[in-house]
Amino acid sequence: MKSVNDTYTLNNGLKIPCMGFGTYKAKDGKSTEIIGTAIRAGYRFFDTASIYETERLLGQAIRESGIPREEFVIASKLWIDEMGYEQAKKAFAASLERLGTDYLDLYLIHWPRSNAADPDWRTLDLETWRALEELYDEGKIRALGCSNFLPHHLENLMVNARVKPAVNQLEIHPGYSQEAAVAYCLAQGIRPMAWAPLGRFRDNPIVNEALGQMAEKYGKSVAQICLRFELEKGIIPIPKASGMEHMKNNMDIFDFSLSAEDVWVLSCMPQTAWIGQHPDFALPDKKSNPQQ
Repeated sequence: MKSVNDTYTLNNGLKIPCMGFGTYKAKDGKSTEIIGTAIRAGYRFFDTASIYETERLLGQAIRESGIPREEFVIASKLWIDEMGYEQAKKAFAASLERLGTDYLDLYLIHWPRSNAADPDWRTLDLETWRALEELYDEGKIRALGCSNFLPHHLENLMVNARVKPAVNQLEIHPGYSQEAAVAYCLAQGIRPMAWAPLGRFRDNPIVNEALGQMAEKYGKSVAQICLRFELEKGIIPIPKASGMEHMKNNMDIFDFSLSAEDVWVLSCMPQTAWIGQHPDFALPDKKSNPQQ
């Protein structure tokens, strides 16, 4: 990978850039300015979700850019109260309407459970996935995927579904590198993506120290070390940023490589920098913080 828009080929043949731009919380400014800036910076892969309330902003920013829709890769996700066969079809149609497009490049189930106590989550996932498979067969979705699915959640689809997941978004960063889940995805031909790829390390002195030392060693920022770490491991990072300088800095990770030793050091950091919620035990509340 030599630039932000160099591509991986997913398991169904779809090509997708090696880095995306996350729109979670981009609505805070109530405008398309952040997303428009990201487009001008050079991003072409954008991640959104119904719960983010940024689909309309993203669609508007793409139209205002004057760049053809087909030059973008758009991923969106259905929320936990949109799961189920009929609900998923309605959720997808609503996302298309908000985005102002007639297809999505990627459509994901946001969480594997509608609630932490649901004993029938496997059945619900399969009903939801069946709706997505039909939309995929109709050409309305170019690839299907998951978000926050761990190996046992993915196995349910791998064993029972017709269409294999192409991607899986997870919280991944130094200090929470999810080695087992990433290894499973790569072994199964599912491309892992990293939400919160920069993590939060203020309360993690060991991770802070390691990243600081590597930043000095390579002449890069801590954020650039994190993003390069994910790229080295075959993971697509989806960073967020609010200004052009920060966006450009996040993209400036293609002129160096981490040594194999440094990748191992970061992979073996204490797993204490987790910032999200566990998909089996503590689902996010739609009315508070949906996380990712």
